[in-house]
Amino acid sequence: MTAALVAGLLAGYGIAVPVGAVATYLVSLTARTSLRTGICAALGVATADGLYALAATVGGSALAAVLRPVLVPLRWASALVLAVLAVRGAVTAVRHYRDHRLATRSAPPPPSPARAYLALLGITLLNPTTVIYFAALVLGTRAADAVSPLDQGVFVLAAFAASASWQLLLAGGGALLGRVLTGRRGRLVTALVSSGVILALAVRMLA
Repeated sequence: MTAALVAGLLAGYGIAVPVGAVATYLVSLTARTSLRTGICAALGVATADGLYALAATVGGSALAAVLRPVLVPLRWASALVLAVLAVRGAVTAVRHYRDHRLATRSAPPPPSPARAYLALLGITLLNPTTVIYFAALVLGTRAADAVSPLDQGVFVLAAFAASASWQLLLAGGGALLGRVLTGRRGRLVTALVSSGVILALAVRMLA
């Protein structure tokens, strides 16, 4: 059980720690809304990682083989969603900066925590690299003897916990960033930087 726990933690951090477009959007979303919304969004990302860890543990190579034919369409869909988020964030930031009236009158309502959770869950599920990563990891480290259901469960829960802890750390950083950069110009700069990074990562995903 200890080996499964350690393996799950390492697998969860391995897929979560590299900061990509989803992590950048999570930090930006928390900075623009609230810590509560950021926490729900972070748990959405972790849930997707946990579901893919479960699918890879149960399905193994069969699931990876099924996903490979649709790898390109899923990658395009993921890149398109991220590009739309980047452009929308940049346009909204510029519009609010140019509007010298109270932004709360014209700004759209922030997403609810439940909506943020579902949005980040969906975005992360669109990334097929996660399940390929977990499938390869499970197949590469599987011993000759069959893995017990208990060890499989421990692996999946550990991977979820590792991913959740990292995503919550990012959300906390976004909340701190939101408190520090409260000015109109600061929010414009951070929104444009975030949109640029997300767009660049979306383009790189297709390269």
